Amino acid sequence: MKVLILCTGNSCRSQMAHGFLQSFDPELKVCSAGTEASGKLNQNAVKAMAEIGIDISHHTSDSVNIYLNEEWDYVITVCGGANEACPAFMGKVKHRLHIGFDDPSHATGTNEFIWSEFIRVRDEIKEGFYKFYQEQIRPQYKV
Repeated sequence: MKVLILCTGNSCRSQMAHGFLQSFDPELKVCSAGTEASGKLNQNAVKAMAEIGIDISHHTSDSVNIYLNEEWDYVITVCGGANEACPAFMGKVKHRLHIGFDDPSHATGTNEFIWSEFIRVRDEIKEGFYKFYQEQIRPQYKV
């Protein structure tokens, strides 16, 4: 089973979702990419995931273009707010889904508030992707 997680910058939300989904099932092939990949990971996202025992520090921020010729079981967009455009994936895909989240890298205010936004979004991503895994992926496995 192959899953591609997309957002704009591929530095934060898609990386956390990638880490969670891979932690739920190491047999899945999970990749993440961005339409305007930043080329680097958001260090607060790395830190927030490390805090709960998931290491995404080895992930790379990749352009969606490198995945266009592959076939995917699922392509999932994770961009959130109404002012943010979700990428469209034109490759071969069996199922397209959107599971949107706020972008904690846009949070402003005190360091404590910004950190709390990363934790809030991390926890929402975990919940959303666990639900996806339980409802969409697990039932496809033969018992």
